[in-house]
Amino acid sequence: MALTDADVQKQIKHMMAFIEQEASEKVEEIDAKAEEEFNIEKGRLVQTQRVKIMEYYEKKEKQIEQHKKIQMSNLMNQARLKVLKARDDMITDLLNEARLRLAEVAKDPAQYSRLLEGLVLQGFYQLLEPKVTIRCRQQDVEIVQAAVDKNIPIYKEAVKSNIIVRIDQERFLPSGICGGVEVYNDNGKIKVSNTLESRLELMAQQVDVVHRGNRKVF
Repeated sequence: MALTDADVQKQIKHMMAFIEQEASEKVEEIDAKAEEEFNIEKGRLVQTQRVKIMEYYEKKEKQIEQHKKIQMSNLMNQARLKVLKARDDMITDLLNEARLRLAEVAKDPAQYSRLLEGLVLQGFYQLLEPKVTIRCRQQDVEIVQAAVDKNIPIYKEAVKSNIIVRIDQERFLPSGICGGVEVYNDNGKIKVSNTLESRLELMAQQVDVVHRGNRKVF
């Protein structure tokens, strides 16, 4: 049976409708897949940027923390240096004051005499020699001789040995020093410096050693 024109038109319309439906479904499928891929890519990009932002701020935070530590360390070092300088200045002032007072010691005969007795006897004990020579300021010869005379029996009793003491009458210590003595062995190669200045210098060195030890601890 031959198809009429109406039948042909009907089948054509049916086929076109089917094609349009297939095309529409395909478009929807493509759109859905594109949307899904877009969302996946958008999520990936957002996550990547989020990680970069977090890393950036973590880096900034570490830099700020490091900067704070450096600043704190600098401030602590500055404070430590100020404390050490103040301590140095105080010690210097004390030593300078002590030097000024040394000159006053020799002006008190009784006090200076007792001091010389101790310095002379200490020189004897440090050398432990049978013969010694003492040098002093020219103006101190008599008071040093008195100190020697007093200390010889004390030394003999302590070490059970004799000692011959000579006061050098040719080479005196400078008259400008505060006082004290230098004690030499017989050949003059070994010296015990017990001038007031040398005793103060020894004290200054001991203070400096203690001070340096405190610096390490500080």
